[in-house]
Amino acid sequence: MKKTIITIARQYGSGGREIGERVAALLGIQKYDKEFVTMAAEKEGALTVDALEKVDERATSSLLYTLAMGSNVFPAAHVSPALPLNDRLFALQSSIIRSLAEKGESCVMIGRCADYVLRDNPNRLSVFVYADLDARRRRVAERHDISESEAISVINKTDRRRASYYNFYTGGKWGKYDNYHIAINSAVLGIEGTAQLIADLVRRREEA
Repeated sequence: MKKTIITIARQYGSGGREIGERVAALLGIQKYDKEFVTMAAEKEGALTVDALEKVDERATSSLLYTLAMGSNVFPAAHVSPALPLNDRLFALQSSIIRSLAEKGESCVMIGRCADYVLRDNPNRLSVFVYADLDARRRRVAERHDISESEAISVINKTDRRRASYYNFYTGGKWGKYDNYHIAINSAVLGIEGTAQLIADLVRRREEA
């Protein structure tokens, strides 16, 4: 039977993280999300989880460094202590993502540019989860107990950060449909229905 590595990129408030967790539960496979931070800290003993969480899924903030790099794809194979912490974490997580993929076990990977890191892996199934702004606004407002106008601000800020992170480290464009195998509006079927749809697709793929 084929194995599938499901990578999930997501708009903030679309429920992408919950969908990824539910897909993993439906298929009885491992899910990797915040676990990437813990694994990176374990891999690089000099770094703590607390320090890494502050830069997780955030591009380098140094304007001079960004200009020097030219926003080109970051060479994740080498991890130098001289690099900004953001870049060290990206390199570590990329190494971990590739190592997990090489094990050949089905799993769900959320964020961390996993779709790009594994772009040449034939077992990858990359998914982008988005949703209508009204649905995301209501979800974020309820989750954080804030007003809907405040929720819009949080959504915009978080999506800008995710786009900056993806675009900087991959040289691509976050959310561009042809970066992914599937783009799904989670507002159509809801969290459970969207997760079921992805899980069914994975089962069909692995049985083909």
